[in-house]
Amino acid sequence: MSTVTTIKRALISVSDKSGLLELGKALHEKGVELISTGGTARVLEQAGLPVTKVSSLTNFPEMMGGRVKSLHPAIHGGLLMRRDNGSHSDEKEAAENGIKPIDLVVVNLYPFEETVAKDVTRQQAIEQIDIGGPSMLRSAAKNHEFVSVLCDPSDYSEFIETLNHNEITLELRQKWALKVFQKTAAYDAAIASYLQKNSGENGLRNTASLDLHYNKVMDLRYGENPHQEASFYSEKNFAGTSLADAKVLQGKPLSYNNLIDANAALGIVMDFVRPTASVIKHTNPCGVASAASIEDAFTLAYQVDPMSAFGCVIALNRPCTLDIANYISKNKLFVEIIIAPSFTEQALEKLSSRKKLRLLEVGELQFDPNQKNIRSVMGGLLVQDDDQKVVNEEDLNVVTEKSPNSEEMEAMLFARRVVKHVKSNAVVFAKIHDKGGAVATGIGAGQMSRVDSVIIARRKGGDRIPGSVLASDAFFPFPDGVEEAHAAGVTAIIQPGGSIRDEEVTKKANQLGLSMVHTGVRSFKH
Repeated sequence: MSTVTTIKRALISVSDKSGLLELGKALHEKGVELISTGGTARVLEQAGLPVTKVSSLTNFPEMMGGRVKSLHPAIHGGLLMRRDNGSHSDEKEAAENGIKPIDLVVVNLYPFEETVAKDVTRQQAIEQIDIGGPSMLRSAAKNHEFVSVLCDPSDYSEFIETLNHNEITLELRQKWALKVFQKTAAYDAAIASYLQKNSGENGLRNTASLDLHYNKVMDLRYGENPHQEASFYSEKNFAGTSLADAKVLQGKPLSYNNLIDANAALGIVMDFVRPTASVIKHTNPCGVASAASIEDAFTLAYQVDPMSAFGCVIALNRPCTLDIANYISKNKLFVEIIIAPSFTEQALEKLSSRKKLRLLEVGELQFDPNQKNIRSVMGGLLVQDDDQKVVNEEDLNVVTEKSPNSEEMEAMLFARRVVKHVKSNAVVFAKIHDKGGAVATGIGAGQMSRVDSVIIARRKGGDRIPGSVLASDAFFPFPDGVEEAHAAGVTAIIQPGGSIRDEEVTKKANQLGLSMVHTGVRSFKH
């Protein structure tokens, strides 16, 4: 059997009319019979191309408002019949029932996702669930050994070229068939997702299966290490700020590790209303600050731990300005990426001399309330809601004899927001500064014991620590962390509470003259 097929009859029914006429004319010039439905037939006829209506093959009119038109043996028999003249009797049965083969299907689906992205009624959404289109695509794709199938207008030019050279090979047909099954799987997943969201049972515990359909943004040079392959995919209909949609204004291509760090940096500043900057190395912040201006926030954040900030990723929740660009250039800072809602023209001009520095413009910052965190484990996936919990003053419970003053309270809430983004076990020292906000004074991350995190943060903070508050991402299992914090000069502590030794830990805080509040909210980040 030859792997090259000849196109004699083509069925075309498209929602997206892009490239339709060019394709129709190319087929007509090759003597191919064009079979079509509804609006597609009208467009082809208006261009002077002869069209056979589907209804003339099925001997049934298009009915029920267009819901039923192509679901008929005359169509699907023509798509599914095997033509190898071997032991199968498909051709004989087809002839006995007046069914002719269809060699090409060109179908793209009703725009369901585009429709539900707008403010539409449930009934309007339901009417955009395509039935005939996926059925024709799947029939043709199943029988790709004999039938060509196109579901994407971007493939038309390749098809026309191969048609003109009579080179429609099995390899090409298989490639187009694969795209069909990927497309229909994603289409069904989008419908299921919409129905679930509108069922009132949108939680993970009500989801028996998980269908993930992402579109490739780009291939990456490699993964975390050069021997690992990696690609970057975007989530469809994601409603929040997205790195997949970020505009890369300059710089060399992004790496896997760049994107991981960029995500960590962006997540921190999005948690703050005040102008805030974060400085990230290996997914952990080595500096975070809020201030009345983004310039002060950036300068303070960078100065928290400039040694660790070598080769860092910086995120801002306000536009990047010329003053920030000047600071980076004047001090010859080695920065891998700057992420901001936007960049002023002057900042872009100043930073343009740093050809390797990536500048990512992400637009207005906003969370997607339905965002999920997904991580792979051997043989499966772990899925959880994104940690968007915000702890406010009214959530706090003072457990010590001494209550925090207003300045300590503000610093503790700042530190609590930062520590949520630090790898566990995590602690953050912070204090109020004179530029209208708070700044981290020491950060301890990723230790196996909490007291070690306190010791590391104290060492990094040095003489900036006295007068700071301390935030812990989880409870203190022993009083030793409180003792170490007091020795560093901390005046107040914010932590979730919940340890079997809470009473012992609180007693130690009282003995040392510290104030301590419980949030009742843990924020592990593994």
